[in-house]
Amino acid sequence: MPQSLAFFQGKVVPIEEAQVNVMTHALHYGTAVFEGIRGNWNSVEEKLYVFRMEEHYERLLQGCSMLMLNIPYTASDLCQITIDLLRQCDYKQDLYIRPLAYKSEELVANLKLQEIDSDFTLIMVPFGDYLDSDGALKCCTSSWRRVDDTNVPPRLKISGTYVNGILAKTEATLAGFDEAIMLTQDGYVSEGSGENLFMINDGAIFTPPVSDNNLTGITRDSAIEIANQTLGIEVIERRIRRSELYFADEVFLTGTAAHIQAVGYLDNRTIGSGESGPITSKINAVYQEAIRGNHVDFKDWCTGI
Repeated sequence: MPQSLAFFQGKVVPIEEAQVNVMTHALHYGTAVFEGIRGNWNSVEEKLYVFRMEEHYERLLQGCSMLMLNIPYTASDLCQITIDLLRQCDYKQDLYIRPLAYKSEELVANLKLQEIDSDFTLIMVPFGDYLDSDGALKCCTSSWRRVDDTNVPPRLKISGTYVNGILAKTEATLAGFDEAIMLTQDGYVSEGSGENLFMINDGAIFTPPVSDNNLTGITRDSAIEIANQTLGIEVIERRIRRSELYFADEVFLTGTAAHIQAVGYLDNRTIGSGESGPITSKINAVYQEAIRGNHVDFKDWCTGI
């Protein structure tokens, strides 16, 4: 039987025992970094495949450096902690794996990062579709602009930064849309509330550069590699105007939770056919095989459990 366990304060405990004090610094100030890692169940092999785990932990450690979170683990250590916990939990289904490094000291009214204790915790939960849509997504352009790198670096998964995307996602869903598209402070396309964005025109694929306040997305990178290797299409990083999306042949979003999702409508305008286009569908088909360890060209992206 699967067990709900957490790695907490250096040991594995039942998840209900993994609790922090109400005075914890990260709770008050968002001084934490996290990752979202997918474990994908392969029912034929009866095996769980964790997707690009080491890359996720390398990014987590970059975030730790930014927030001066001094945790005593390397990326390899964190991978092994994850493997061990997965084996103990023994889930046989798709999972969302959530590592979190945070300022753990019970301390308020202190806005310094230095000399504040840090810790690391890890949980995992069964997880299906992130975006509740049977087909291509209906999106809107958010009135909330993407936070700028000169404010808080959005290229990393810093907990406090995610209020920015949460405001945009909430606005979109309350208005009846599936997702929000966020713009930079000067009006160029940045990304979704929690996904990177790609645009396709005349067979060419474009994506905003990370300098337009995007997350350095691992699924984004995977989509770029798939396009290059399996379709022979170079992905061009350049600034994208909002109006360009309306006239694109295809638009899609990428993210660990969202996977690869076509955008069929933006601001009540139809994009392409309004469904997943041919290039988006081809990239997604390869990606879906890759994340379950079924694609020979991308087998090294997966860690089998």
